[in-house]
Amino acid sequence: MGLWGLVGRLPHLARRFFASLRSGGLSEVDATWAESHLIPSEVDLWRCLSNPDQRHLVKVARDVVRELGETERPVVAAALLHDVGKLSCGLGTCGRVVATLVIAGTSRSKLETWAEGNNFTGRIGRYFCHPELGAVMLEAAGSDPFTVTWAREHQMSLSRWSVDRKLGGVLADADR
Repeated sequence: MGLWGLVGRLPHLARRFFASLRSGGLSEVDATWAESHLIPSEVDLWRCLSNPDQRHLVKVARDVVRELGETERPVVAAALLHDVGKLSCGLGTCGRVVATLVIAGTSRSKLETWAEGNNFTGRIGRYFCHPELGAVMLEAAGSDPFTVTWAREHQMSLSRWSVDRKLGGVLADADR
């Protein structure tokens, strides 16, 4: 990401940070709505996500549906599960803040090497690698190829996407 990438993401990161400080989970309506768009094995992953992650992901998914209208289940599932790879890092809010700062000043190759470790730098590496790790988790869960691909590509630049540009654009805009 580098320092300039971090600066460009500061508004998004600040909103996510302050939203994560709110206690409590989803409303019953939001939880039921989210799970209605997931297959059973995806629901199992979904239920492991933290309250702040679930709240963020429901907001993203609802924004996607608001923009596209009723859309195919794999697109909504992609919105709901694109950050599922963060489960592998085991970092809470403060750990993610530290990880984001460390990631900004660390090379991709070093972060990918760290991801193999079992210490705090390993957690940072897995946080950085969460798109690929999430795609692997979703693939193992039997998710639709679109859902898997978006998890893998959601932090890539538009020029590297293999997903439909219109759908990817709506998903990316909703995640900002």
